[in-house]
Amino acid sequence: MRHLLRMEEVTTDEIFYLMEKAKRMEDVFEPFQKPKIIANLFYEPSTRTKLSFEVAEKRLGYHVLDFDAAHSSVRKGESLYDTVKTIESLGADAVVIRHRQNAYYNELLQGVDLPIINGGDGTGEHPTQCLLDLFTIYEEFRTFKGINVVIAGDVLHSRVARSNAHTLSRLGAQVQIACPNVWDDPTLPYERVAIDDSVERCDVLMLLRVQHERHEYTTQSSDYLETYGLTIERERRMRERSIILHPAPVNRGIEIHDSLVECERSRIFKQMSNGVLVRMAVLDTLLSKGERNDDVTNQRRSLV
Repeated sequence: MRHLLRMEEVTTDEIFYLMEKAKRMEDVFEPFQKPKIIANLFYEPSTRTKLSFEVAEKRLGYHVLDFDAAHSSVRKGESLYDTVKTIESLGADAVVIRHRQNAYYNELLQGVDLPIINGGDGTGEHPTQCLLDLFTIYEEFRTFKGINVVIAGDVLHSRVARSNAHTLSRLGAQVQIACPNVWDDPTLPYERVAIDDSVERCDVLMLLRVQHERHEYTTQSSDYLETYGLTIERERRMRERSIILHPAPVNRGIEIHDSLVECERSRIFKQMSNGVLVRMAVLDTLLSKGERNDDVTNQRRSLV
């Protein structure tokens, strides 16, 4: 691996390798002798992703450069490219970027030598969220083949939906989509299902946040929950071993009934803790220049 930008560029072997490595990160890690420097450039608001990267970086013993776009030369018109080149010139070893522009990284690849980790690009992709979702599902079922995953909600504006749908399908899962017509994405070639039918058949219900900031169409919270969200009645009809995922932040009472956010089958907060492990695995892999020699530990323990 040189960068982490789009899930389709991550091989199946690399996916399983990163999940195996994330599992090892849970138990044993050692700071490098010479700490690396990681710059986090977040041009959009973030809580989980930003803090998760910071925790992962600090656990690995890295020094963290926390970039604040609102108080930077971005306000003077500095381009993303020049900002990243500045970070590179200052001696950073890698950069994590979240940006409102889809595929922002294309303008960086030719002139920037740093490893780039995509922390979310517009409505494009969110690779580390996808990887932590995969890790959470794999820990639960020990396989992807034959697992029925329903992605439900604001699909059109969700980078999480795109990264997950294509990757899960590639790994052998059956992917279905349940969403309002106005928030559907016709480029995703998966079966459309009604939420009421799908809850009884799915192994994984992956709820998406309603991204009010990305569209003009609005709906009453109660209307959305009853029509498209996970109500108490729908949760009761789910399979015994089915789990609930959500990338968060959760709009309680909109995508999911408030009482279900921390119910027994919810893995929402488990996803967050898994995010630190996965991001540790990604960072260590990229900063060891793609070599599969574990600097973190000599212990190898399979996920299975």
